[in-house]
Amino acid sequence: MNLKNDLPAIYSDFSVLDIQDEFVVISKAAGVDVHRDGDNPGIAEKVEQALNTGKLYLVHRLDKVTSGLMLLARSAESCDALARLFREKQIQKYYLALSDSKPGKKQGRIVGDMARSRRGSWKLLKSRENPAITQFFSASVIPGIRAFLLKPHTGKTHQLRVAMKSLGAPVAGDHLYAGTDKASQLDRVYLHAFCISFVLCNQNYRYSVLPDQGALFCSDEFRTAILPWQSPERLDWPGK
Repeated sequence: MNLKNDLPAIYSDFSVLDIQDEFVVISKAAGVDVHRDGDNPGIAEKVEQALNTGKLYLVHRLDKVTSGLMLLARSAESCDALARLFREKQIQKYYLALSDSKPGKKQGRIVGDMARSRRGSWKLLKSRENPAITQFFSASVIPGIRAFLLKPHTGKTHQLRVAMKSLGAPVAGDHLYAGTDKASQLDRVYLHAFCISFVLCNQNYRYSVLPDQGALFCSDEFRTAILPWQSPERLDWPGK
């Protein structure tokens, strides 16, 4: 089949947004593991099987609870090239999140080293030897619910979830950082990889996809609140 002519292709665990010679772009569903879990194949294997593309390579990862954009390389050489762009911070990434707690500040920058904490979680430290760096904006959605646009400058484990927790506004539905009792009232963890842009082989690429899982993400109020963020690369990002 002509994969490009068949796009967009929607499967239970992902949708396919684009297929290039060097990579495939998907939007991963929330609750889907990136890596193999026992007999359950990882996301790259699932895409391989669905599209019959040949072997695909993981370039980066998303937490199981996070939905949104992922790049899968179509060769070891392309994987190395894309991974190098990530290491050199030449790939711009933007995430959307919701919180049902009031943040300590409404926009700014979150900077600090990260250290392991309890039950597989992480915590933000005051030191800045090898810090995680995140910029953010926020906007009211409805009373008690606030939307966040997040721009990570580093790629630490759980970085955005820890950054939100440090603001006093953990990601809504996040059992690990928001508390089980509060999170259990919601239908998902409200964190989504929204937009990604980069240059590869002298070609500009940009992809964005809105979340389509979760009642709050799919609400008209949320879509209205994030209208000013549709081109995040053009925003005047806060420094503090």
